[in-house]
Amino acid sequence: QVQLVESGGGLVQAGGSLKLSCAASGRTFSNYAMGWFRQAPGKEREFVAVITPTGSLTDYAGFVKDRFTISRDNAKNTVYLQMNSLEPEDTAVYYCAASGRYLNPTRSHEYDYWGQGIQVTVSS
Repeated sequence: QVQLVESGGGLVQAGGSLKLSCAASGRTFSNYAMGWFRQAPGKEREFVAVITPTGSLTDYAGFVKDRFTISRDNAKNTVYLQMNSLEPEDTAVYYCAASGRYLNPTRSHEYDYWGQGIQVTVSS
């Protein structure tokens, strides 16, 4: 089992920044690809970003448009999502997830463990 706990969410004005963190505990963190997803009210959960177990590769959803950066610190068992130039459309609950089966997963079913989610609200 891997336990994931997100932090760093909150309310920010459009154009502002937030940095989400996801602390992992349980099994060896460096064995897992880590991803971020989000779900806005009335919408399906969607992929945001992923980072491979060693951090050598990252991938992003098209709507990120170079505004977000995913990173990880395997010594701290933590993955981060730096979000800049936030827009009201980025308002959602953000989830981190861990995959032990895929190196670069972008779909929900490819992940094994999920955090409880954290609210990000961007005001206009």
